[in-house]
Amino acid sequence: MPKAESYNDLIFQLGDLARDRLAGKPNCPRTMDRVYRAEAALVARRDELAALEQQMNDEDAAFQDFVAQCDEERAGQLEIVKKWKKAVDAVEGQTKTLRKTLTNRRADLRYAQDALKQLEKKLADVELSTTDASKLALGRDNLKKNRIQAMRLAREVEDLERQVETALTPKPGQPGSPGILAHKRMLELEDEQTARKEARDQAMAELDQAIAEKETEVQAAEDYLDQALFLLGEDVYAQRIQDAQLVPLYPRLDRAQ
Repeated sequence: MPKAESYNDLIFQLGDLARDRLAGKPNCPRTMDRVYRAEAALVARRDELAALEQQMNDEDAAFQDFVAQCDEERAGQLEIVKKWKKAVDAVEGQTKTLRKTLTNRRADLRYAQDALKQLEKKLADVELSTTDASKLALGRDNLKKNRIQAMRLAREVEDLERQVETALTPKPGQPGSPGILAHKRMLELEDEQTARKEARDQAMAELDQAIAEKETEVQAAEDYLDQALFLLGEDVYAQRIQDAQLVPLYPRLDRAQ
């Protein structure tokens, strides 16, 4: 025995068919306007999603191009370093510990700056939700302490950067200067690539979140269009609008009720 047809499925089928058959015609029901609006909204959300996905692709491609450029320049600088290996080794021995300390302090500063942003957001929320003077004072005092800590770390990083810069800058006439400068440039490339990667990773995480949210919006727009087509189908069925391809669905709907 054949399975009975679903009324809802038939109504949706009728609305979908009516969208193509009745659009712009004199007997087009007013519920068609809702379908037009739903289609426009869905196209807009899909375009926005495509733009975000393209932005993510562009972000990654730009980073890969940057890495390739760094690798190419690094290879050239390495050849110079090899020619002046003894001079470079001497400088590297003097700066290795200093650079390690600088790397750690930069990480501490990034962490402190992220924590500061979170505290600023938290205090803003507290200021909106309470008038308790003690809670507000505690939050502001905590924020002030963290700002001072971040400022101290920033000054320490600047001081370490100056020390590294001085140690890697050869004095006039210093033997092995070309190798030292090439070594310095390689370290700069390493720092630039690390900073660029962190920025890329942050941007990709934000884009990934934005894409997930936009996909939800696209799904909602698709659901709204389905609802609009269903309502159009009900309107067409109620009026039994005469159209060669629509009419055969009416008796099937009559039986499905």
